[in-house]
Amino acid sequence: MAITATMVKKLRDKTGAGMLDCKKALISADGDFENAYDELRKSGIAKAEKKAGRSTKEGKVFVSVKDGKAAAIEVLCETDFVSKNEKFNAFATDIIGRVVEYDANGDVSEKAQEAEKDNVIGMISNIGENMQLRRAAKWTTSDKVGTYLHMGGRIGVMVEVGGEIADDILADLCMHIAAFNPLYINAEDIPAETIAKEKEIATAQLAGKPENIIEKILVGKINKWYNEVCVTKQPWLKDDKSCFAKVAPKAEIKRFIRWQVGEEL
Repeated sequence: MAITATMVKKLRDKTGAGMLDCKKALISADGDFENAYDELRKSGIAKAEKKAGRSTKEGKVFVSVKDGKAAAIEVLCETDFVSKNEKFNAFATDIIGRVVEYDANGDVSEKAQEAEKDNVIGMISNIGENMQLRRAAKWTTSDKVGTYLHMGGRIGVMVEVGGEIADDILADLCMHIAAFNPLYINAEDIPAETIAKEKEIATAQLAGKPENIIEKILVGKINKWYNEVCVTKQPWLKDDKSCFAKVAPKAEIKRFIRWQVGEEL
């Protein structure tokens, strides 16, 4: 059976494999599309398994906001060169286009990893590097969502804010989160055991001081720590004498993520 360019393109579009590999698979399958597809999957899985142990420390965060829906994904690869590759970026853009349409709210990492398994294998086979869809989040909201990518996507921010907030302040908030890496929204969001541990460390640093003095200093130390880890209390990006709570008093940060490529989870 004659193998046409249209057949090759159709198989390539479905598998992500190279044109030559697609043509060989179709020739081997005597033009049977499904058999060629199965062979390429097997070949791709074998190649992916060989590369699975290779370190993926490069990559990008991708974000998308669309009609009250927002999504973020982190896709890893082996080299910075591949993370800048058009195929890699088109591949990740396609994935986030599907993730943003999920009927879900919150962490959808496992769902996305399972849904995109074959596509990732196809890209590993095509590009020749180990790749990983590391994490994914999908939000559905009627509030404003701001996003920001720093260093070409090595840091990605997505934040949901209710109440009243100007677009320029929302944009500044995204950059602030990228720069200052807050851990919590407000002091009330910090787990009790985390506060207790911080108090324990601060108390140990004050060993030898009178008990009544320790208590006063401890209050000051913990309040200072709140100002370091809570986004609403941190010194503001554009005015370190202010903070978000003062800059946008009628706004409420509902949730945020700040992902850095390859960071420990």
